[in-house]
Amino acid sequence: MWWLWLIIILAVLLIGYIIYLFNKLVRYRNRVDNAWHQIDVQLNRRADLIPNLVETVKGYAAHEKETFDMVTKARAALVNASTVGENAKAEGMVSEALKTLFAVAENYPELKANQNFLALQEELAGTENKIAYARQFYNDSVMAYEIARQRFPANLIASAFGFTEKREYFEPETPAAREVPRVSFT
Repeated sequence: MWWLWLIIILAVLLIGYIIYLFNKLVRYRNRVDNAWHQIDVQLNRRADLIPNLVETVKGYAAHEKETFDMVTKARAALVNASTVGENAKAEGMVSEALKTLFAVAENYPELKANQNFLALQEELAGTENKIAYARQFYNDSVMAYEIARQRFPANLIASAFGFTEKREYFEPETPAAREVPRVSFT
């Protein structure tokens, strides 16, 4: 008779552990999805700032059409991106385009002193910091999810309940994004 109770207790513990692992996987998957949405919000915020920045610079540097076209194309790529990889590639394009735009702005002292430009530049810098934080949080969430999904015995529960989708890390696509910036005071 005692062995029957032992089997019942072991079955209850096993079921409880399976439920625990399932809920843990759900929590991590939802955390990854939430982190991705936070990146998306910040990328959209930056995309919304870009037209105002371009219009402000255009007022001072109307002949820099190539730069404005590059920024506009990069922004369009960012807005139309749908996957993590596409967003990473578009984000790299936007970063490169904004570097070029700010390099153009360096040639116009009146523009650098313009309050609208300075406010937009500051807002964009704050948004870039938020994007960096959101990207780090997303990558950390992906790592935690992938570890939880791949560890034994959770991997058995993951495969049984459909947690088989591998999540992509948000990594820069452009070689320039991986380069260390040069600082010169001359």
